[in-house]
Order: sequence, then structure tokens, then C-alpha cells
Amino acid sequence: MDEEDFSSSSTSSHHYNTHHLQYYYPTDYNSHYTLDPPSTTTTVTTTASSSTPTHHGGGGGLDSSSPSAAVELSFSPDILPASHTGKWASDILIEAARAFSDTNTTKLHQLLWMLNELGSPYGDVEQKLVAYFNQALFARLTATGPRHRAAMLAAADKTSSFDSTRRLLLKFQEVSPWTTFGHVACNGAIIEALERDPHEKSKLHVIDISTTFCTQWPTLLEALATRMDDTPHLSLTSVVVNKYAAVNGGEDDGGEGSKRVMTEIGLRLEKFARLMGVPFKFNVVYHAGDLSQLDFSLLDIKDDEALAINCVNSLHSVDFRRREALLAAFRRLQPRVVTVVEEEAELTEVGEGQFEFFRRFEECLRWFRVYFEAVEDCFPRTSNEKLMLERAASRAMVDLLACPEPGESAERRETAGRWSGRMHGAGFEHVGLSEEVCEDVRALLRRYKEGWSMAQCTVDGGAPAGILLSWQDQPVEISRFVCLPEAVIDLDISVIILDQILALIKNAEVSMILNDIFK
Repeated sequence: MDEEDFSSSSTSSHHYNTHHLQYYYPTDYNSHYTLDPPSTTTTVTTTASSSTPTHHGGGGGLDSSSPSAAVELSFSPDILPASHTGKWASDILIEAARAFSDTNTTKLHQLLWMLNELGSPYGDVEQKLVAYFNQALFARLTATGPRHRAAMLAAADKTSSFDSTRRLLLKFQEVSPWTTFGHVACNGAIIEALERDPHEKSKLHVIDISTTFCTQWPTLLEALATRMDDTPHLSLTSVVVNKYAAVNGGEDDGGEGSKRVMTEIGLRLEKFARLMGVPFKFNVVYHAGDLSQLDFSLLDIKDDEALAINCVNSLHSVDFRRREALLAAFRRLQPRVVTVVEEEAELTEVGEGQFEFFRRFEECLRWFRVYFEAVEDCFPRTSNEKLMLERAASRAMVDLLACPEPGESAERRETAGRWSGRMHGAGFEHVGLSEEVCEDVRALLRRYKEGWSMAQCTVDGGAPAGILLSWQDQPVEISRFVCLPEAVIDLDISVIILDQILALIKNAEVSMILNDIFK
């Protein structure tokens, strides 16, 4: 994860080569792509008074986001959509995706030229979407997606540090419920599962397969320390998956940056557990390749432990052809509870077919627009943490749009309905939260800016599928709680224990705990 000085942000002038189009992306991958300008052009002069495209005469022009006095854009007058929704980036990007699907190389050439002129990773949401999707489209067009993504990941890992990761995670949790929503719900489900069977309270083993660098667990440690006289022993095994290592032909199972971060996190968690008086053991398992190929014997699961498997925004990295096999493997481990948090989008198949590409491009654009708008609203305009999140999103775009082989991608999200079907197929049953707890989660959301909401999610004609986090009425994240059928003894929630967790959050003590651990 890298940082960047904003002294040269979008208030600086931009100059473009008038003979060749140079695709330069300063966002992880220092490489130039050159594309000849369109042979048939109309020159339109635009100003930076607005980032919204504006028609001029019959030619059709677009206001550039650049604050320079004038920018010359070259494009054919008949390539713009007839009308605009106000979100102009979507209009132009959809036209570019349609040109790619129709193999209209002339129009695509012109649109890529235009997109390069209009996009900026330092502008508003429209400019950022144009810049990053243009990058992904060009990588797909030139069949350089896997190589491009590998370079972006290597650059991010090289500059990753504990300090930058700490600042990013804490700031993101401070301004947005994107991660805390799932953490609170999953911790509540884990404690409820532990309380359900009085014979399995002395030892808890959590298999953590997540992407949030253990920020979920200080709250759980705090709750375990105060829940009853006999504090259970907690074993936490964090599984760090580097899927791209196998894809790129390497043998690195974790990434040096990630290993540095996890080592420091482990030391701090152990220190905090001692402070809380919770017997605690921390272990990290690094895995190169798809999660479905993990050797579960490395997890060191004991027969006398109550097992919880926690999957936070990690299952979408699994090859969608192997997801049923992975869930079946989870079931064979006989966990007391499996908690799942996933982002709500249908991005399983980008596909080689042109029509399939266009259909998935539309969903990809819809999803990342919601994400970028939410991040833009939560963070100040100039924020290193926001830039880091957006760069991570740009890598996901390249993965989704320019790496069409299913085994190459680690970003294939699915909807709640799909996950529900996979879970039931593997033998799991849904366990819901009580209305009292759901109301407490709504109270958590009210700590943040307006626009966030929670709703019960149902599939298959009303079957419960978890709780859904939405931004401006757009679903962004689903939390599911499932367990083996024979483990479902009592669906009542331990409200007292869950209230302890949620009270910590409502009183802003979670932020204090995390800052104490990660400062």
C-alpha cells in the first residue's frame, strides 16, 4: 500500500501529446502505452468550469476536468450518446464497452483517446471512474491484463508497511461502516454460537480468512474478557492467501509487505490479549494459490475446540468453479458457526464472449460507481487513505475486465442469492440475528454520515439470507451467519453478550481499542 503527496493534485495543468496518446497511470504501474490519435477528428475547445460533458454546436464536446485554460479533444462528432444522465462517465464508458463488444475498432480508438483526455485519478468521481476504467479497457484491448495487474500488485506490496496499513484501516473504519458492519455482526454470531452449547465454552478456535488485517478481533477479545467468570482460551489462525503467486508462476506465498504487517499485528494482538486476561494463541498460515487448494491440516484444529470459520470479503477470490468444493471442505471441519461477509455484486463471469463482456462491464461499472461515490462522500477531498482505497479498486477493475480466465481472477463477487444457494448446497443452514440486535446495528450506522442503511435480506421467495448494508439504497455488502444443521439447537440470540459488543462500538471504545493496539 502506497501513499502520495497531493501537492500536485487536480489543480495543476495537464499537457497532452498531440501526436500520440500516451496512457500513463501513476497509480502503481509506471508504464506508458502509446496509441495514435484518430485519423478523422473534430477539434473542440473546452474549459474546466464543470466536470460534466457539455454539447457544443453539432460537434458535441466534453468539458475537461483539467483546470488548464483550454484543452483540445479529438474525436468524431457522432460517437457521443444522444443524451446524458448527469453521470457522464457512465455514458462514455458504456459507449466504449459497446464499441469493444461490437469490434468497432475505429470508434473504440476514438473513445479511448477521449477517455484518456478526460480522466484523472485526482479529480471527482466521474474523472476517477474514467481514468481507472480506461486503464482496464486498454489492458483488455492489448491482452496485457495479467502482466499489468502483476506489476500493480508488486508496486503496492513493495511500499506496504504496518504504519500505512494501520492508518488506512483505522481511517476507513472511522469514516465508513464498510468493514465495521460485518465485524460487529460476525462477532455477535460467533459469541452466540459459543454460548449455545455449554459443553464447548472453554476453547474457541477462529479460522480467520479475511482481508481486514485482524481489526475485527480486539472487540471479540474485549467481549470474551468480560462475558463470564471462565474466560475461554482463544486460538486465532489467520489465513493469508496470495492467489496471484500461483497465477504469475511465483512461489511467494504471502508477499513480503503482507508478512511484515502480519508479524507486527500478531505481536500487538498477543500483547492486548495479555492485558485483557484472555488466554490467546496467534498463528498465521500463508497460502500461495486458490483458497480451495488450502491444506487444512496446517490449521492445527483440535477436537476439544469450538471451531468458527470467519470469511470477510475473501470468498470472492476463490475460483467460482471451486466454491462448492471449498464450502464442502468447511463443512467437513464441523464448525460451530461459519460467518460470511461479501460485497453484493454479480461479477462471477466476465467471459471471453463480446456480449458477455458488455453485460458484465455494465455491472462492474454500477458496482464501482457506488463504491467510489461512498468513499468520496466519507473522506476529505485530499486523503492518502482514500487514494489507497481507490488504487486497490483500480487493480480490481483490471482483474475483472482484463483477466477473463476464471482461474486468473480474484475479484468475482456474487449476490446474496448465489451465496445462499451455495451454502445450502454444502449443507449449511442460516441463523438469523434478533430484531433487538439488528436495531443496535442500525444505531451503529447512525454514527456515520447519512446514506447508510441496513435491511434483512431474503432470497427464494422469502428465505432469510442475512443482513444487507446499503449506501444510498444501493446494496453493497451482505453478512450471513450459517452453521451445520445439527448445531442449530436454539436460534435465540444472547442479547446481553451482543449488547456488550455493540455498546463498545456505540461508545466509540472500539476506536480507542484499535488505536491502543495499532498505534
